[in-house]
Amino acid sequence: MSGARRRYKAPPPPVLVAGGGIGGLTLALSLHERGIPCLVLESATEVKELGVGINTLPHAIRELAALGLLPALDRAGIRTRELRYLNRFGSRIWTEMRGLHAGHDAPQFSIHRGRLHGVLWQAARERLEKRLVPGMRLVGFAQGQGSVTANFADGSSIRGSALVGADGIHSVLRHKLHPADGGIRWNGIQMWRGAVDWPAFEGGDTMVVAGDMKEKLVLYPIGAGATPGTRLTNWVVCAQIGDAAQPPPRREDWSRPGALGDVLPHVQRFRVPWIDVEALVRATPEFWEYPMCDRDPLPFWSQGRVTLLGDAAHPMYPVGSNGASQAILDARALAALLSERPVEEALAAYEAARLPATRELVLTNRRGGPERVVDVVSERAPDGFDRLEEVIAIDELAAIARGYAQVAGFAR
Repeated sequence: MSGARRRYKAPPPPVLVAGGGIGGLTLALSLHERGIPCLVLESATEVKELGVGINTLPHAIRELAALGLLPALDRAGIRTRELRYLNRFGSRIWTEMRGLHAGHDAPQFSIHRGRLHGVLWQAARERLEKRLVPGMRLVGFAQGQGSVTANFADGSSIRGSALVGADGIHSVLRHKLHPADGGIRWNGIQMWRGAVDWPAFEGGDTMVVAGDMKEKLVLYPIGAGATPGTRLTNWVVCAQIGDAAQPPPRREDWSRPGALGDVLPHVQRFRVPWIDVEALVRATPEFWEYPMCDRDPLPFWSQGRVTLLGDAAHPMYPVGSNGASQAILDARALAALLSERPVEEALAAYEAARLPATRELVLTNRRGGPERVVDVVSERAPDGFDRLEEVIAIDELAAIARGYAQVAGFAR
């Protein structure tokens, strides 16, 4: 070169992702896929396989498959074939095929939440190398011209092009953006959740929801068992023990060991013809209890170069299998927009696309979501029925179940 000096162009500051859960890791992998630098700043000092079973719906699995994660998901979970709704006496109310069996181009997975998180974490470790930073508890942020600075409990600060709060239902960033937010809402329902190796039932890929919103049983396999004839089987028992006027349980009461004496009276009210539910629960060496909570939809998620994602933005009741799925959809939408537009414009477009959709889901889940099919039948026939058509028309059941699929974005 004839004496001309090359002009050095500094790389753009990374997108800062506060939270290394399902939504945060999906965002990081999606940003990496598009060549956008990022840092995942996780408050925990070590990653553990926490939680129990969840379901991830076809529209979310399609996005994870695009990241090359389908083989790992197959090793970790179960492709769900069928969903059945029963009353507490085991009488069938509604049945529908799921995932590929329902004609979708991607499966539905029933999977241990910790294993799904593990699939994402391993992929992020391999692809992002040192851009996963544990032990970073966000405490605040400051915005400047063309950047945002995240501040952490250890006194450190990191400058980024954007800050995404993927830090869960107790989100620090949500509180900073909405200090007057009404906080976590409890509907008075307590959940007991566990998983145990158990003989496979109904093909080993069937999900069951029985009862009603006041007392409900959910069963589904979430992984291979110790033998070919068994599955790691997830169970959930829900019971109304309070009312919505009560404050939510203390944060330390959110995930604590459950007691047989608390859950068995509810379990004993259910009859499922092909599984001994009480024996299943008694055989579970350790299970947990959680309050069923959500938060009111927010008027906005984004402020300049800061936004929210997943449970930080729209925590919802765990009906309809949508919490993790919607976090994945958030992440993919946000990454795509950040690859196409300037940061503040991208965050505004992301909010415009995702906030209304998830607001409707939060409110629909409060009304029971697709599981309202069992609520309606229980209200009309609390002592059971001989002929379902004398209780409810099939068209009415279909409208509830299929209407929810439309709202949630996975209708065919």
